Amino acid sequence: MSNWQWHDWNGLSYLTCSLLADWSHGFFTRDFWPRSPEQLVNVLRHQVNPLFPEVFRVKQVHGNTVLPTSQLTPITQNQSEDLESSSTETTVSLSLEEADGLRTEKADQAVWVASADCSPVLIADIVTGQVAAVHSGWRGTAKAIVPEAIAQFIRQSQTHDSQNQLKNLRIAIGPAIAGEVYQVSEAVAAEVGMSIHSENISPEALTEPQTLTYILEWLQQIPGSPIFPDREPGKVRLDVRQAINLQLEKIGINPEQIATAKYCTYQTPEQFFSYRRDGLKKVQWSGIISQ
Repeated sequence: MSNWQWHDWNGLSYLTCSLLADWSHGFFTRDFWPRSPEQLVNVLRHQVNPLFPEVFRVKQVHGNTVLPTSQLTPITQNQSEDLESSSTETTVSLSLEEADGLRTEKADQAVWVASADCSPVLIADIVTGQVAAVHSGWRGTAKAIVPEAIAQFIRQSQTHDSQNQLKNLRIAIGPAIAGEVYQVSEAVAAEVGMSIHSENISPEALTEPQTLTYILEWLQQIPGSPIFPDREPGKVRLDVRQAINLQLEKIGINPEQIATAKYCTYQTPEQFFSYRRDGLKKVQWSGIISQ
C-alpha cells in the first residue's frame, strides 16, 4: 500500500501521507496557486480538525532556523491578502520572521512552508500531537535543518528518554526535484555530504581538493548514496530527499517512520511549479495542523 494518497478538492489536487493520517495536512499542487495558507487551511479543516486553527508561516531564507509558534504572530486574513502578490520561497514582508521551519506548541495551530523544488517536510509527534513544517533545500539540508527540528521536539518533550521520543515521530518528505535531474556543483554535493558524514569536517575544508575528493568518494560508496554522476566536469546530480533520509537515519530515526514522495517537481509540470525548470517565483504550499 502506498503511503501517499491523492485528493480532490473542487477539482484541485493535493497529496496526503498515511503516516500523518491522524493530522489534518496536505502537500498542495500548483492547482491551488495563488491561494495562501490562510485560504488553504479551509481545505485541511474538514479532514480531522473542525476548529479554525491559527495559521503561521515565515520568510524562508534557506537557512536552518526553526522557530516555535510562540515566537511568531498568526497570519490574519488581511495580512494573507497583502502577502498574496509575493507568495514565493523568499517572500519579503516585515510581518514575517526569517526562518525555514516552524514548530507548534499547542493544539489547533497550522504551520506552512512553500517550495518549488526544495523539499517540504512535515513532522508529527504521535504522543504530544505537536507538529512542524520545514523547508529544506540543499542549503538547509547542508545545515541539517530537519535534524534541528527534531532536536527541538526532543527538547520540548517532558521525558528525558530521547530514544523513545524519536520513536514517536512521523516524518513525510513531500514532492521535490529528483536527484536524477538536479545538477549541482561537486562543492555543493560535498557540503550536503558533510551533514551526513560522522566526522566533524568544517565547510572551509572543502577549499582543499583532497577533502572535497574524500567526501565525494565517500558519498558515492555509502548505501543509498544521494549523488549520481553527471557528464559535465565538476558537476554531479544530487538527491536532497535522500540526503535528508540519511540524516534521519544518522540520528536514529527508523525507515518505517519516514515516507518520501516520489513525485518530482521538475519532471511533473502539470502538477508542480519548479524554479529550476521555469525560473518563475511561484510555489506550492505544504501544511499541517497540530492536535
